[in-house]
Amino acid sequence: MLPTIAWDGDVIVMVDQRKLPTREIYVRCKTGNDVAKAITTMVIRGAPAIGVAAAMGLALGAARSAATGTRQFAVDFQKLADTLAATRPTAVNLFWAIERMKQALAAGVRAGEGVPELRARLRAEADAIHDADVESCRAIGRHGQALVADGARVLTHCNAGALATAGYGTALGVVRGAVDAGKRVTVMADETRPFLQGARLTAWELVKDGIPTTVITDNMAAAMMAAGHVDLVVVGADRIAANGDAANKIGTYGLAIVAAAHQVPFYVAAPWSTIDLATPSGAQIPIEERNTKEVTHLAGTQVTPDGAAIRNPAFDVTPARYITAIVTERGVLRPPFDTALATAAS
Repeated sequence: MLPTIAWDGDVIVMVDQRKLPTREIYVRCKTGNDVAKAITTMVIRGAPAIGVAAAMGLALGAARSAATGTRQFAVDFQKLADTLAATRPTAVNLFWAIERMKQALAAGVRAGEGVPELRARLRAEADAIHDADVESCRAIGRHGQALVADGARVLTHCNAGALATAGYGTALGVVRGAVDAGKRVTVMADETRPFLQGARLTAWELVKDGIPTTVITDNMAAAMMAAGHVDLVVVGADRIAANGDAANKIGTYGLAIVAAAHQVPFYVAAPWSTIDLATPSGAQIPIEERNTKEVTHLAGTQVTPDGAAIRNPAFDVTPARYITAIVTERGVLRPPFDTALATAAS
């Protein structure tokens, strides 16, 4: 897999996920505001990847700051942090990464470091966040592969693969972990309307990896389960509340209900940075409402009549009661999730 996001000298390079699968185009971000725009416009997406991008964007902004004194440097940093924090409200990894970068800056200021040292510290912290995300995904794969039997048929929703992280993936990390363990695995990928992350991105990743993949429309999932074509469902998450409720791409909630009706295990795979113990339940998770054009148009062609009202919530919340287990780099957590998450956090 090509890197989702990487440094090229003092520029951040990321693959433009809006153009996949037909074109592999790269966006070069020369400023922190460029990174913020890339997050907002979905050049890069996926909760872990957004967090990594924000951290790297702050390091890039620090490198570009014209401040010569620490006070103005901190002002510039905070302004960019606020801009990045406003890009996507649901993915908690974004805020987690920004907070880590703020703590790194504060530690440097307390140590009496000057602007050059603070720039270096922030770059090192961003690199650490990037590398830790890759290792977290690989650990998720190692833990999660135990849930996948040899010959398993896995259904996924949205894209929780290498493109949604710094590398390897969360839900697809479980799939890759099973393949790395020598298991035969096939994947059925929901197309995931309206942005088609499953059809465009998940299928693209798996085809490149040589993992057998079938794309279905979202409304085929129930029929596929009823016909016995699905052994387990694995999805990612953008925020997991303290009680185990999980926000993920719109359509996940319905898929979890269908899985429960057919007694198909439903797993959520996410790094610990996605766990939000400060949010008691899914009712408190903010849900992003995106541009209605994502619904009204498909591949540039309008598919809805003028005058029709449009809604486009980008996420929904799956109640913990429909989740069989949550897979993190700290292991496989099972209900009751409030206890399991609190224990894993300690």
